[in-house]
Amino acid sequence: MELQLKNIGMIKEASVKIDGLTVIAGENDTGKSTVGKALYVFLNSIQKGLTAKIKEEVSKKDSLVLNMGYLLSKVFQQGYLDLRGEMHLITQKGSYSIKRDDRFVAKNNISESLFGTPDEKDSSAIYIESPLVWNFTDFFRDIAQVESQMDIKIDYPYLMKDLNFKLHIKSAFDGLDIKDKITSLIGGEFKKDELGHYYFDKEGQRIEMINTATGIKMFALFQILSQNNYLNNNNVLILDEPEVHLHPKWQLEIAKIIIELVRNGVKVLVNSHSPYMIEALERYAEKAEVPVDFYLAEDGMIDKVEDDNSKTLAKIFHKLSAPYETFNQMDSETLKGG
Repeated sequence: MELQLKNIGMIKEASVKIDGLTVIAGENDTGKSTVGKALYVFLNSIQKGLTAKIKEEVSKKDSLVLNMGYLLSKVFQQGYLDLRGEMHLITQKGSYSIKRDDRFVAKNNISESLFGTPDEKDSSAIYIESPLVWNFTDFFRDIAQVESQMDIKIDYPYLMKDLNFKLHIKSAFDGLDIKDKITSLIGGEFKKDELGHYYFDKEGQRIEMINTATGIKMFALFQILSQNNYLNNNNVLILDEPEVHLHPKWQLEIAKIIIELVRNGVKVLVNSHSPYMIEALERYAEKAEVPVDFYLAEDGMIDKVEDDNSKTLAKIFHKLSAPYETFNQMDSETLKGG
């Protein structure tokens, strides 16, 4: 599939292929996260729109439009989408489009021919923006109880809430089992007690999630999503700068896990500004013969250099090596001063 964006947030234009592993590299505030959020809106609203039980007077097309409008308002803040903004997703089934209007709803040119019998293999997306979701599991449970008892809706971070749901509710599909790889790597296992609370079991010692290192919590996400059957070829895994809380050595380990997922049919989108993560993904993908596309986010554009991975990577590493050039300049000035 291919995602196309115009005038969305910091992005002037982007065209990104989602097939196997997709890596978007660049500095902060260049639109990397926006690509993942747009993909999430499309895939999850399409899946819900095609499979939802709706009233007879509401067509599946209208249901999909409503779902897109709802997720747009939850994932993106009001006013974030420019009036000229366009989002397009091209899949094997056909194309889906969203344009903003004054009411902040989705306009679509979706063909009715796309709506036959719902296909259970329509992809949905899992968006991971921070392992700190583990710090809010009790909060989300309490909020859900309040909403149920008082019959109200409370506004809170939608992407984090959705991820929290997947950490506690199993998928009906089969998933890839990577639990042993994770537990071997971190020297422990994440378990759930009789009250439904997760904790880190490190060689028989119980460590509460709030006291578990943030980097370890990232691996916990992979373990539990694996146990709950969400790591499969029905889902696209979106990782927003997964390296942030990880030592460089563990960045390489996460890269190995990502490549293993892709090798087994899971589509993965990674946003990163870490040269360790990017090079690890390049090397491990080549070794495993996994398809990968690298893109550079820069000056409002997200694209490849001459549609070539090697040239794109060269420019990416040049951009990310800027701090070392600063250090070299400082060393040169010190020598001159001496």
